[in-house]
Order: sequence, then C-alpha cells, then structure tokens
Amino acid sequence: KTGYPLMIRSAFALGGLGSGICVDEDHLRENAKKALATSPQILVEKSMLGWKEVEYEVVRDVYDNCVTVCNMENFDPLGIHTGDSIVMAPSQTMSDEEYHMLRETAIRVVKHLGIVGECNIQYALHPESLEYCIIEVNPRLSRSSALASKATGYPLAFVAAKLCLGMPINEVQNAVTKKTQAFFEPSLDYIVTKIPRWDMTKFQGVATNIGSAMKSVGEVMSIGRTMEESLQKAIRMVDPSNAGYQPKMHFTKEELLHELKVPTDRRIFAIAQAMHDKSLSVSEIHDITKIDHWFLRRCEAIVKTYDLMKNKTLDQLDHALLLEAKKNGYSDIQIADCIGSTEDDIRAKRQSLGITPKTKQIDTLAAEYPAETNYLYT
Repeated sequence: KTGYPLMIRSAFALGGLGSGICVDEDHLRENAKKALATSPQILVEKSMLGWKEVEYEVVRDVYDNCVTVCNMENFDPLGIHTGDSIVMAPSQTMSDEEYHMLRETAIRVVKHLGIVGECNIQYALHPESLEYCIIEVNPRLSRSSALASKATGYPLAFVAAKLCLGMPINEVQNAVTKKTQAFFEPSLDYIVTKIPRWDMTKFQGVATNIGSAMKSVGEVMSIGRTMEESLQKAIRMVDPSNAGYQPKMHFTKEELLHELKVPTDRRIFAIAQAMHDKSLSVSEIHDITKIDHWFLRRCEAIVKTYDLMKNKTLDQLDHALLLEAKKNGYSDIQIADCIGSTEDDIRAKRQSLGITPKTKQIDTLAAEYPAETNYLYT
C-alpha cells in the first residue's frame, strides 16, 4: 500500500537511530535488520522526501492556557534529521495561511493529549499545497527546545517546570522584561540560524552522508538582521577555517552533483561552489536538492555581492557596496580576500565611511516593552 520509496523508523529510539529511506525490498530488509537489532519494533511509513520540515514549540498549563513560543523551519528538506539540518527561526518561506494552520493544529494536538509543560511538534509540509503530516510529538524538552529558548529569549525549561508544578502561565514572570508574564508569544525582529557541527574527519572510513539518523556532535547558533548575515555568521562559527558562504574545497562536476544529490556535511559548500562557479542555476540546484527557492535566492544574493566586489580596488569600494556586503554577512577578512587587500585596510576604510557594528538587544517583544536582561548580539 505504501509503495517505494518508504521510510522506516525504530520505535523507542532517540536521534533517528535505526531509521532510513528504503528504495526497494532489498534495501528495506537490510535496514529493517539493523533497526530490529536495537529496537523490538519498527514503523513503516510513507516517504515524504523533499517536503518542508517545520517545528513548533508549545507550552500549556493545567488550566488549558496554551501558546506557541517559537516556530522553526529547516533549510534542508525532509529526509535529513533535524539535528543534522540547518534550521532557521522564525520560519522564512511559509505563507500566513500555512503558519496559522500549523499553529492551530499544534495547539489542538497539545490540548487533546493533555500535555502540561512544554511540547515540540514536527511537521512535514508539502511545498506546493496545504497538505501536511505530523512527523512526531515530543511531550518534553528536546534539542530543538534549547534552540528555541536561546532564539527567542523565552526560558522554556524554567516556564515548563513552573507549569508542571501547577502554576497558571499568566502568573509566571517573563524573565527577560521582568515586567510582563510568560503568557505571550515572542516576536522576533531578527533571524536565527542553527548549523550542526560534525567531526567525521576525526575517524577513518566513516560515511559522511547525512540522513534521518543524527550524526552531529554539536551545533552553533547565530543571530542576524538578515538571513544572509545570519547564515554567514553561523558558517564561520562552526569552524574557524570557514571564511563564510563560499567554496571551501574544490569538487569536480561529478563530485559536485553527487554532493548535492546525496547530502553530506559538506553540502552547503557544494552549493556555494555551484553558485560561485556559475556551473548550475538556482533552479537546477533546487531540482537536485529540493531546497526551497527562497533560501537559494538568498544564498545567490550573497554571491552577487561578492561578484560586485571582486573587480573593485580598495579606493573603488564605496559606502553603498560596503554596507551591502556587511548586511549580507561578509567579514572584513572575506572582503579583503575578495579584492586583494588586507583586513586592517578594509577595517580602516569601513570606519572612515561610518560603517561600524551595532549592538542589538533581544527583548522577546520586538521592543514593545523595555527589557531588564542583558541579552545582546551584534
């Protein structure tokens, strides 16, 4: 009835252990044998490979008061474990109708299950229709909950603990403003990007492909005013050797196509190479990876800024171009490498044009109320 490809998942397993996409019966038998070695039961499900993956964090008290604290969207489509995906908060490509449809469903599910405290709901959303499926409901704090807490400034674990003790949510104080209560939905005037960190190079013979079973050993979170800035910051934070969204290693055409088709820990650099080399169009990259057009267009905007700078000299860098480069997340070192200058010269030029870093405050309410907590980013 399900047909191939299909998805199998181990019951009672964390981190996607024992799960995978099966393309035929032999593949199914092989994966099922591995899964049943660690779990007494497997689930055979319809594959939704290529759909959008979206998460909602919901809190509810014993008096049936319920709010959605944060929603997040994966840069990578369904098929890669959330722990191995690039994730952005708030969601970037969903329509208002899709956002509220999934929000209302999340609230109904949490109320129906009678969950008190915090809950994480993961959805698969069809990219071209309103069809959706609930992948899983975690009636507990998860790794995504930690990201949501840091992304919004809303202390999910603290609030959930109070709610589990029977406190009504409207009596729990907002720890950031110290003036309002926790019965609100945070408003974000910035973009948060989470990128996983893998240490696959430390082990010989390890498979570098990523999928429904999590392989990452950690993650970083960046905050920016634009998606481009947030993404470039996160890439640099994962490893000091990463300059930003640009090619890191050189792939041949065959290797490049394989990196895009079969996700690995190096796929973001493969996409960057395809855009920098102009070897593939955005539409072609989308057809291979199924990454949403909007995300790819934002990545293309980073490359277009690089193309504008690479034929300039230091004296030819004007205020408008340098400001655009900083808004798109370019560091002084990146700009220096692009135009053949030095980091110190770029910094001096930038300062002479009055382009300096600004410190922003996370107040959970988009500056509607003053914040007492010093939660800052630049």
